[in-house]
Amino acid sequence: MFSVLRRPALTRSTVQMKAAQQNHRSSIYSKPPKEKIGPVQSIFTMSVFAVTLLAPAGWIMHHIPVYRQRPPPQP
Repeated sequence: MFSVLRRPALTRSTVQMKAAQQNHRSSIYSKPPKEKIGPVQSIFTMSVFAVTLLAPAGWIMHHIPVYRQRPPPQP
């Protein structure tokens, strides 16, 4: 009995998954890019990402002594 009740739920979920996969495929292109990205542009982009990720961590680590000298907050 359990397998009979469970079967429609499985087919409904598989239909939904197939529909989602078909929608996802519409944004995939098999052609080569129209404009090639050069090494200078790649290095610039990676540098911007690195600075964006590491600058806040560097700021916090640079100011750790200041944070340690602060008095604890009053409750």
